[in-house]
Amino acid sequence: MNEVKCVCGHVNPQGTILCESCGRALTEEARQANLHDMRYEGSARRSQTYNRTFIDKIWNFFSSVKVGIWLIVITLIASALGTILPQAMYIPPTADPSEYYGEHYGIFGQVYYLLGFHNLYSSWWYLLLIASIGVSLVICSLDRVIPLYRALKNQRVDRHEGFLKRQRLFNRKDIQVTDADIEKFKKGLKDKRYKIRVKDGSILAEKARFSRWGPYVNHIGLIIFLIGGMLRFVPGMYVDEVLWLRDGETRTIPGTNNEYVLENKKFTVEFYDAEKDGEVFQPALDKAGPVVKEFQSDVVLYQRDPDATLGTGDDLVKVKEHKIRLNEPLKFDDYAIYQVDFKQDEFQSMTFALTDKEEEKEIGEVTIDLFDPQDSYDLGNGYKVELIGYYPDFSGFAENGEPQTDSPNPNNPAFLFKMISPEHPDGEVSFTAIRQTVEPLGETEYKMAFKGIDTRNATALTVRKDMTLWILAVGGAIFLLGVIQGSFWMHRRIWLQRKDGEILIAGHTNKNWYGLKQDITHIISGTSIPDVIDQTDENKGKKVGIHNDRTSSNKQ
Repeated sequence: MNEVKCVCGHVNPQGTILCESCGRALTEEARQANLHDMRYEGSARRSQTYNRTFIDKIWNFFSSVKVGIWLIVITLIASALGTILPQAMYIPPTADPSEYYGEHYGIFGQVYYLLGFHNLYSSWWYLLLIASIGVSLVICSLDRVIPLYRALKNQRVDRHEGFLKRQRLFNRKDIQVTDADIEKFKKGLKDKRYKIRVKDGSILAEKARFSRWGPYVNHIGLIIFLIGGMLRFVPGMYVDEVLWLRDGETRTIPGTNNEYVLENKKFTVEFYDAEKDGEVFQPALDKAGPVVKEFQSDVVLYQRDPDATLGTGDDLVKVKEHKIRLNEPLKFDDYAIYQVDFKQDEFQSMTFALTDKEEEKEIGEVTIDLFDPQDSYDLGNGYKVELIGYYPDFSGFAENGEPQTDSPNPNNPAFLFKMISPEHPDGEVSFTAIRQTVEPLGETEYKMAFKGIDTRNATALTVRKDMTLWILAVGGAIFLLGVIQGSFWMHRRIWLQRKDGEILIAGHTNKNWYGLKQDITHIISGTSIPDVIDQTDENKGKKVGIHNDRTSSNKQ
């Protein structure tokens, strides 16, 4: 990298506008300016200096604030589009996403699927957008914070006269200031908690420099937060699954790599009763109907023994028993299992009778376990029932006549039977649902008559594991720290120099110029030091503060 040596002897990186040490203007444009651009202290930024190599172009692209904003806007738009149609996790589990979206939502659904919006938040291009925002934050920060740090670290007390007179707040007077006034000026600075540096009659007072790093602390917090969000897609870092358990059922806990098993001993639910809980509840119960008072699952947690033979029943080691209630989860390792929902009287099995329609004679009964249906049921004497289609949550027929199911839970069971009899060895086909029987291949001689149903309670448990939560918390805390740091403090600097019988006074802040002007006004109160003038176009030539009359008389 080429370097630029200032007259003062300080070596600046190529592209520096104002010398990092003395503040002298190094470019013709800076020399002609009425006021210096102090946003980055006039220091060199890599993105504005180098544009030759491929790395330079990548750096310059991501260092642009506009690019970062557009990446955020595109990500927000993509996130919004992902809510138009249900994500793949919410469509029926038996449905093929490649066909489901086109069948239900037409051409828009097909395009939606092809662009990956059906599985948006784990799609490669969405994760790439999130990563690009992180890269933009890193490069934007490095492109600005490094030169800013260099400039603030290297700044001299006795800045160049051209640097001072191009500050927004500045004044110079041909006046003799006594040492007593200088000491009073220093005392005023100390009272305002300024850090003072003195060299050869020049004074630099500075405070709250740390506030300049607030935006970059924000960026660090956001980067950590994004990392935590992306880690949720790493296997084993984040689990959020729903587990339905029926009374007496034992199932592997999802997200535990088959290591843990949960048994539901019993589920109980209690409702508010006006007679037991007080008449005060009666109006609300009359309006809302039954209201749950408490529901709980009595469960047993098992862990698989890696040395035992899988599936023998001896591979489960009891860990503990627990009563899961609302806000009283079962916790183990890094997992927590919460009680979130329940279902009373869930269908468990249904019984049908193969019946001769003309004679109304029952040939035999078939009991179908709704959670483990068999392919065929032999009734003897040449009678047999085959289950050629099972739709646990029947929702109607598709355009092609195929029955549809919304979920694997038996909320509205429907069956497609083939009834084999001596008279019909090839079988007759009947579709049977609750209160509905359809004979798709024509009139049949036999039918499946509904006989009864068995029910049991079911509990819905949420299995959660979040190894990224502390990362998100740290990122959020750092971000808020940066907001506070950059919002409630202002970096303020005041320069005072005595040269050849003249007094030069200047001030700069990154925000709240009124506050800085008030500081200077109070600090010079009672001294012969002149007040500053706001040199912006709308205030040029106007003195500020309570000393206008005094400075005017001095001028006369």
